[in-house]
Amino acid sequence: MPRTIRFCPPGVPQHIIQRGNNRQPTFKGRVDFAFYCRLMEQYSEEHGVALHGWVLMTNHVHLLATPSKENGISAFMQSLGRRYVRYFNRRHDRTGGLWEGRFRSCLIDSENYLLGCQRYIEMNPVSARMVANPEDYWWSSYQCHALGKTSEMHTPHPLYLALGKDSHERRHRYLKLFARPMPDYLKDEIRKAARSGKTLGSAKFKSELQARCSIVD
Repeated sequence: MPRTIRFCPPGVPQHIIQRGNNRQPTFKGRVDFAFYCRLMEQYSEEHGVALHGWVLMTNHVHLLATPSKENGISAFMQSLGRRYVRYFNRRHDRTGGLWEGRFRSCLIDSENYLLGCQRYIEMNPVSARMVANPEDYWWSSYQCHALGKTSEMHTPHPLYLALGKDSHERRHRYLKLFARPMPDYLKDEIRKAARSGKTLGSAKFKSELQARCSIVD
């Protein structure tokens, strides 16, 4: 049975999740994390994908990215996944697949959900009780948004840039977003959309997407 065609309109951000098969580890140490980051930098540039947010967990990854062309996300993830599996199998003396089938993704309504989704992604290590605070986890875009660290693979979303007139003000206002717990209803919406692949957005946003492609849920 042929795979369902993904709707991937240029300029619309997506929340992407890829998990290890049977929840097995996909990263076994700093070298693995660093190599995956190098691949993200390489293939995001090659396929015209802007990476706004990410977190690399031990057995899955979350990305927030915007393609500049049709099928940009699929091409990016295929290149990234295949190349990383070859590396991982060779380094750890194993064979076979690593990822749990196709990656999952959903379109994001920037105006209403993007910063919330970015925050959800960066809070994953805290939610998983791996660290007490998001700044304690290295393999996350929180290092860039809240702490001012630079990364060649990072493309800040315009909504993040609009938080302040300079980097200091943006970081200060971004930190305020983390001062209170994220509402449960918002976390549930983000999780549900990610699992189902349905659009995370307002009725108006979905209507606008339907005008571009009739297959949008």
